[in-house]
Amino acid sequence: MSDYIVRAMAADSQIRAFAITSRELVEQARQIHNTSPVATAALGRTLSAGAMMGASMKGEKDLLTIQIRGDGPLGGIVVTADSGANVKGYVHEPAVLLPANAKGKLDVAGAVGKGMLQVIKDLGMKEPYVGQTTLQTGEIAEDLTYYFATSEQIPSSVGLGVLLNRDNAVRQAGGFLIQLMPYTEEKVIETLESRLSGLHSVTELLDRGLSPEELLEELLGDLGLVVSDTLPAAFSCIFSAAASPLTSGFRAPEFISGSSFSKAACRSSSSCMGLFSRNSFMLSASSFWRLSVLNWLTSTVFT
Repeated sequence: MSDYIVRAMAADSQIRAFAITSRELVEQARQIHNTSPVATAALGRTLSAGAMMGASMKGEKDLLTIQIRGDGPLGGIVVTADSGANVKGYVHEPAVLLPANAKGKLDVAGAVGKGMLQVIKDLGMKEPYVGQTTLQTGEIAEDLTYYFATSEQIPSSVGLGVLLNRDNAVRQAGGFLIQLMPYTEEKVIETLESRLSGLHSVTELLDRGLSPEELLEELLGDLGLVVSDTLPAAFSCIFSAAASPLTSGFRAPEFISGSSFSKAACRSSSSCMGLFSRNSFMLSASSFWRLSVLNWLTSTVFT
C-alpha cells in the first residue's frame, strides 16, 4: 500500500484529525541517509508529523519546516513539508548508536536530548511564521503536542510510530494528529481522552493491517467521524511548488540557544542495531483552554 494521509472531522466539526501511513517514505529516507535504527525512528516520527502538518495548510505553495536541535548525540532533525504532503528531511548524525533505554526500546529521547523545537511556516506572506518551544521529552510526539498547545494555542494529541524489522528496514510507520476547536464541549474531550488512554501503539495497529481510516475509527468512531479526503504522501527531495527553507536562501531566526538554522537536502552515512519504542502525550482543553495532561505511554515489539 502506498503512503497516504486521511483528513477528517468529528463531533460536528469540534475535532479535526489526520492520520498517515508512511512506511515507504520513511524507508526511503532510511536508505538515502543510511540511518541507524534510533536515527530512523527519530527521523521517521518527524517525517510523519511533518507530512500531516503540511497537509493541514491551505495554500498550494505553503511550506513548513520542523527543526529539532538537542544536546544528544543525534545533534538535530530537520524536516520540510508542503501542503501536498511531500516531505523530506535528515538528521545531523545518522550513524548514532545507543544502548536500549530502561524499557528495552530504542532510546529516541536519549539520542535527541534536551533543547529546542522550532516550526517555520512560509504561508506566502512578507515574513514566515516562526514558533518555538523547549523539548519536553525528546520523543517527538510529546514535544509536538506541547508545541501546538503553547505556541499555536491548539490543544492536540499527537501519536507517532516506527516499527523496524531485524534487518533494520522499516516494517511500519505512521501516526495521527487530533486537534480540538475552541468550542469543543467538555463531554467530547472526556470521550476522546478515554479513547486515547485505552489505545494500543500506532505501529501495532498499523501492523495489524489497519488503514489510516481505520486508525481514526478506533479513536473517533463514536464521535461522528467524517472523512473529508485523502492525499498521497511521499518523500521528495525537490518540491515542485516553491523553494524550500532547506534549499533556498531563506534564513530562519536563530534558536534561543544561539544555533542557527541549518540548510541541507539529502545526505547519508551508516546504520546498525534494532529495537523501538513510541510515546504519545495529550493536552486537552475546554473553556479558557483548560490544560490537563494525560501521559499515554505505549511501545511496539521488535520483530
